[in-house]
Amino acid sequence: MHYLIASVIIIYVNYVVLSGGREVTTFSWEIRGDTLSKKEVIEEKAEAILEPIAQKNEVSIYDVEFVKEAADYYLRLFIDKEGGVTINDCENVSRAMSDALDQDDIIEEAYILEVSSPGLGRTLKKDRHLEASLGEEVELKCFKPVDGSKEYSGILKAYDSATITIAVPVSDTELTDMVFDRKNIAKINLTLDF
Repeated sequence: MHYLIASVIIIYVNYVVLSGGREVTTFSWEIRGDTLSKKEVIEEKAEAILEPIAQKNEVSIYDVEFVKEAADYYLRLFIDKEGGVTINDCENVSRAMSDALDQDDIIEEAYILEVSSPGLGRTLKKDRHLEASLGEEVELKCFKPVDGSKEYSGILKAYDSATITIAVPVSDTELTDMVFDRKNIAKINLTLDF
């Protein structure tokens, strides 16, 4: 199921005169606009419901995802705060969010609600994640090989709507900037240093 958001429907009316003078009217149409998947609509609605709960609990929203794994659906809420989230933060947000979701009933399917920290090796999905991580060491995995490899690690240097740039080591003392097409990036996350 797809939801149509801010769309325009254009209807074309064609008049055709056939041999013998008979006139035939045909219609065709085109829909222009952005479409959101059911998953995206649920994630956006859940994030809107979560916003005042996060503010009340003095945490920030890192990410919201609605996924199906095997036979189960999961609504995962990732929260963060300066100094890190605690189990109590997760519990408080989970209880308040569960009550709010029961009232708003935005998900038709049975699902499991999970609330957690994004972790130290957090995935960088959104521009706000990339912005907060500029200058940090990241690991990047590609769908298709780039210069013979699908995996790179380096310093996140820049990003825009189409690309992500990281400085990768070419020797022990030298880095070079590599630009990756965002459509070819399977995953990018912060590097865990132990």
